[in-house]
Amino acid sequence: MSKTLLAAAFLFAGTATAFAHATLEVQEAKVGSTYKAVMRIGHGCEGEATLKVRVKIPEGVIAVKPMPKAGWTLETVKAPYAKTYDYYGTPLSEGVTEIVWTGELLDEHYDEFVFRARLTDGLPVDQVLYFPTVQECATKADRWIEIPEAGKSADDYESPAPGVMLKPKS
Repeated sequence: MSKTLLAAAFLFAGTATAFAHATLEVQEAKVGSTYKAVMRIGHGCEGEATLKVRVKIPEGVIAVKPMPKAGWTLETVKAPYAKTYDYYGTPLSEGVTEIVWTGELLDEHYDEFVFRARLTDGLPVDQVLYFPTVQECATKADRWIEIPEAGKSADDYESPAPGVMLKPKS
């Protein structure tokens, strides 16, 4: 096999692996803004249909509103925040900390799960904010929950959590 073909095959294999993960469509957002998160699920669990998608909402992400999906049940888990946040003059001390969609997404299909939320001013800029996501199937699950240690990136992990790079307000 030529070096060019070998390099192309290697590049394609790496790209296919990257597309297999749960990812966010928009991977950059400004603190102090409303963020529309589109979580992309590109496959089931080793051939099984996805039956549930769970997204953990990190601290500092408030006023979460998930979008219902036709044919899926939507549930939110609410809990107290670590601190009280200002939401347009209204103090918020609790809110959605997890979103759960339950339905069926066949392994050969792709889908998106959408929510919007406020990224509070106190979040650290020029860092990635992670949304650990669990994709449950009939007998197994894919847990996209690995958060990189300092000095590493999501590419260093087999099951990285989807993330968004936080940018300063303009």
